[in-house]
Amino acid sequence: MNSLQAPSSRSSGEEAEKHAHGIAVATEDVDTGAALVAGMSGDLDPLEAARVRRKIDLGILPMMCTLYWIQFMDKTTLGSAAILGIQQDTHLSTTQYNWLGTVFYLSYLLFEYPQNLALQRFPVGRWMSINIFVWGIALACHAACKNFAGLFVARFILGMCEGSITAGFMIVSSMFYTRTEQTSRVGYWFLMNGTAQIISGFISFGSLHIRTGGFAPWQWLMIITGTLTLITAVVYWFFFPDSPTNAWFLTPAERAIAVRRLKENQTGVENKHFKKDQVIEALKDPKTWIFAVFSALDQIPNSLSNQRQIIVTSLGFTALQTTLLSCVDGFIEVATIWTGVMIVSRIPNSRAYVGAVYFIPALAGVLMIEFLPWSNQIGLLFGIWLVDIGITGFVLSLAWLTSVTAGHTKRVTTNAIMLSAYCVGNGLGPFMWQTQYKPRNRVPWVVIGICYIVCPILLLTIRFILSRENKKRDAEPVANDSEEVYIEQVTADGKRIEVKVDKEFLDLTDIQNRDFRYVL
Repeated sequence: MNSLQAPSSRSSGEEAEKHAHGIAVATEDVDTGAALVAGMSGDLDPLEAARVRRKIDLGILPMMCTLYWIQFMDKTTLGSAAILGIQQDTHLSTTQYNWLGTVFYLSYLLFEYPQNLALQRFPVGRWMSINIFVWGIALACHAACKNFAGLFVARFILGMCEGSITAGFMIVSSMFYTRTEQTSRVGYWFLMNGTAQIISGFISFGSLHIRTGGFAPWQWLMIITGTLTLITAVVYWFFFPDSPTNAWFLTPAERAIAVRRLKENQTGVENKHFKKDQVIEALKDPKTWIFAVFSALDQIPNSLSNQRQIIVTSLGFTALQTTLLSCVDGFIEVATIWTGVMIVSRIPNSRAYVGAVYFIPALAGVLMIEFLPWSNQIGLLFGIWLVDIGITGFVLSLAWLTSVTAGHTKRVTTNAIMLSAYCVGNGLGPFMWQTQYKPRNRVPWVVIGICYIVCPILLLTIRFILSRENKKRDAEPVANDSEEVYIEQVTADGKRIEVKVDKEFLDLTDIQNRDFRYVL
């Protein structure tokens, strides 16, 4: 059995100093929250912890929800612009239009791991705000593009910058919330995708009625959404916190409570020191790759985000009706994600089961689209809406991966791998929608159906593996031979003292820490 080990890497290159009472390590080797709570003992007052959690919700959730709404609306402007005339005005072929959907995720893929490393190295809030600002400029520049080449470059920059957002939010959610809270909080900011579809539908509707000489409705759409993004970037620069250890809306005492709340996670807050051994462990961990395969397969159907309005128009609806009907997609996504995360929050260890069940109506929608006659306009539309329900499994998997991965470098690496796989799925998906398959698109819908059969099986497989590991750890004898770890602190009067660090803040991985139990 693996006993608890002190962090092995040294930012200064020096070995840990061995003391009679344990091991002294550099502050850089342990979690950033360790220095804040080292030496503290006693139980945390539940009422105080709940009060601090409410302050955290008020301090970061509104900004996270707003940005996730902005980023989803921005990356799907291509689909909205399709019915506002962008293909005709920029002379795009079907293949070129599909490539504009793919290049976004190709860029996202290329820069995903560098973005994750930057999120570990630099302050999270500042790094995200820089990326938001650059992508806001790139989005507004869409309006100046006259051909495929210009749009290709703009979409490439968009993907490069937006790759920091979901990864950053996964890290932030794990830094501020306990494992039982993370699923609902991830659900809250992710369901803004649905809200974005609603608001984007109304913005598209408004843009359709703007009549200006030499400036098309789709160009106004890009300017409006780009401006909203730039405003958000400024807000993030000044107000989004980097960590609970320096959150501006918490007092020093509340910051300590915020960190102590996370002890049950066995994951700490964060560590700015890159650890190669944790990268290797992440690459060898089977669950990393099962989550990645799930992410890729689940996101192939997400190519509908840029195709849905074209498909609805082909059913016989006008451009005006299509923009308004897109709001229904948003309502469905909000409702399904909300109900999914609420069920998981109330039923312990139900993530895999709930995620798997939500694929059933999505499969029913695929079958409706495949077998209903083309003349059944309303039935086919309802089938498309049912397919939207499949997104719930992916939302649950994001929170689940964060909850079952410990060690900050390992978490950054697994997040990058899963989101890279997300890019692969989204990048491949658009190429299903070929001209020869229109209007029924039977081949793409069959592919989507296959993905929605395999995905729930993968979720249940992950649950089986983690449950088996929990039982194995439960059967292991309790380790009593672990070395105590201390860090050096300087008191207000300049005296140097050593304070003990709890193992929850040693930046151990979920494999190194045998007291870690996987949530299911």
